[in-house]
Amino acid sequence: MPRSAALPDPITENMSLLLAELDGQLSRLITYFGAPQGAVAAQLMQRAGYSSNLAGRVRKACLAAMLRKKTDEARRLRLQGIETVARNLDLLSRLGRRAVDQAEHAQRVKLLRAGTFVPPLTLVRKTVARIQDALDGQDSRLAVKIGQARGEIAQFHDQLFRTYTRDMAETKHSEDLAYALLALNEVTRMGEALEAISEAILSINIGQTVQFERYFTLRSVLAGVSRDEDISLKPLAETRSGSAISGVEMRDRKGRSVAAVFKDGDKRKVKEERVGVKSWNSVYPGLAPEILSYEKNGQSAALLIEHLEGETFEDIVLGGSDAALERAQKALHRTVRDIWRTTLTAEPARMGAMDQLAKRMKDVTRLHPRLVPGSQSINGAMVPGLATLIERAQTREAGLPAPFSVYIHGDFNLDNVIFDPVAGKIRFIDLHRSRYMDYVQDVSVFMVSNYRLQVLDAATRARIAGVATAMHEMAAKFARRQKDSTYSYRLALGLARSFASSTRFVVDEDHARRMLLRARYILETALAVPEGREARFKLPVKDLFHD
Repeated sequence: MPRSAALPDPITENMSLLLAELDGQLSRLITYFGAPQGAVAAQLMQRAGYSSNLAGRVRKACLAAMLRKKTDEARRLRLQGIETVARNLDLLSRLGRRAVDQAEHAQRVKLLRAGTFVPPLTLVRKTVARIQDALDGQDSRLAVKIGQARGEIAQFHDQLFRTYTRDMAETKHSEDLAYALLALNEVTRMGEALEAISEAILSINIGQTVQFERYFTLRSVLAGVSRDEDISLKPLAETRSGSAISGVEMRDRKGRSVAAVFKDGDKRKVKEERVGVKSWNSVYPGLAPEILSYEKNGQSAALLIEHLEGETFEDIVLGGSDAALERAQKALHRTVRDIWRTTLTAEPARMGAMDQLAKRMKDVTRLHPRLVPGSQSINGAMVPGLATLIERAQTREAGLPAPFSVYIHGDFNLDNVIFDPVAGKIRFIDLHRSRYMDYVQDVSVFMVSNYRLQVLDAATRARIAGVATAMHEMAAKFARRQKDSTYSYRLALGLARSFASSTRFVVDEDHARRMLLRARYILETALAVPEGREARFKLPVKDLFHD
């Protein structure tokens, strides 16, 4: 990584003083637990203000530097990381004093088994001694070693915890052992502080805030792809399921610059993404990105995926020229039609839009309790609540499967579609829900992902509505050619589902109200159609998407 510009003197000087002060405190701490004495404990307590003041000076200088107008993102992240290091160095100091304070309360010193604290505290001191070199050299390997100290300290905790709990069963002096457990807890938390310091240094080095385990996973997934430690990360997204997505810039083993996408999170979700990508590359080659590497570790996993050139459809809708949008739409419609024709099978498909909505309504109600009332009586007439309408629509939908199946994206939002204007190609990302299904699922999700964009100016809203209705018109034409007579009715249920369920991600109450009212209107209109006449149903799509 290239070296950053020199830091202000108040930061470097006070950081050096803070590390030196903490080394002295840790030395006294080791001495105390080697042979507990009140005089040593008093010396430690008297040093409280020193580390706190020095850490405060570092943090104040970092904040002042971050507020300067010419501070770029890399420098801001570096200053933020150093502030985090200083805060956790001060925490180490406080944890040491609290451990001694708890130990001093014990009347029977032998029950403390104080000598067992010396090795882990010695490890803490040696680890703290590496921090300056890791910062100065932007040394990620050294930073990882700092973070790994937490695991060793955790092992010490587990062993001594078992010893203390065994001792409790064999002695009446449980109060002393309770203080011993509290001291043990404070020392164990030192491992957490060291890991936080490690994360701060790693974040400085790779250009993005990163957790220790995530960095470890990143290095694992890059093994065999990247040449060395010369990598940088750029945050791209946080999925609603908890996965994180980052852009990775690195050099391969031949020294060539490589751009990729790093995605990690819950093992099941990441595995589904991997399966989805592989399936697309089998069913419709060239649409999904290539998987460069995959690693799993316990309950988490990570993918390194080919970086796709181009813009998301959302960016084009909101910021592209009319000509760029028209070209992107044509490419999207052409690609989607071809996918449907290529993957079509005679197996009927049940979308289950109302089943999906019923499961998500708790989350909707939790965020917007005032917008989802139950059944109400108005002038003596009972108006059913949204839940009642959903239940009725579930029954109707069960008897209306799609006459065929196609391979769908499964989460066909605007930001999961990439258009490369140079190649004129459409690519798909975030494919963990891909499967054979009713194509109306993708159509309805895409249409509502346009509507829920929280942009208020009239011109942009009209543009958004145009993109949504154009997708519907293309799909309706496909339905007519395939003699899919209930397309419009199933689309209504899909739209109702997407309008209502999307509000669990929409904080703006007015926007959420508009979406829920549309969902209610659609359900009431669809349920008013006599059974057996669903093929004649027509939904005023243009009116629904124009505010």
